[in-house]
Amino acid sequence: MTGPALVSIMRQGGYLIASIHTALDDSQMVRFRRDLIEKIGQYRSRGVVIDVAALDVLDSFGSCTLRDIGEMARLRGAATVIVGIQPDVAFAMVELGMTPGAVQTALDLEEGLAYLDGRVGLGVDRHAADEAWP
Repeated sequence: MTGPALVSIMRQGGYLIASIHTALDDSQMVRFRRDLIEKIGQYRSRGVVIDVAALDVLDSFGSCTLRDIGEMARLRGAATVIVGIQPDVAFAMVELGMTPGAVQTALDLEEGLAYLDGRVGLGVDRHAADEAWP
């Protein structure tokens, strides 16, 4: 019997939304990186949101892996944004010199999708979708 999913990768239009639900060990991070990069090609995704809101700690390997994912995604034609970094995690990352590099960050999923919409332009017009709802 398997436990709850550690990560989920969902497709929304031309974007992938990858949520990390719990802290991952190094081998799980490597598998997450491989799976996400493969799905970018499989779905021809133009943007990726990595949601880390559930993480209350992020070690140097995890931080480096997220940065690598951003670079790999860029080389495959997809913009990446990391969302949901908790205040304590952000503080520790700065204190330890673990930056996300060139990978964009945003406060939450909504802001991350807005960033991708502006950068890639594949998003759904959220206002039009709201108006179309009965």
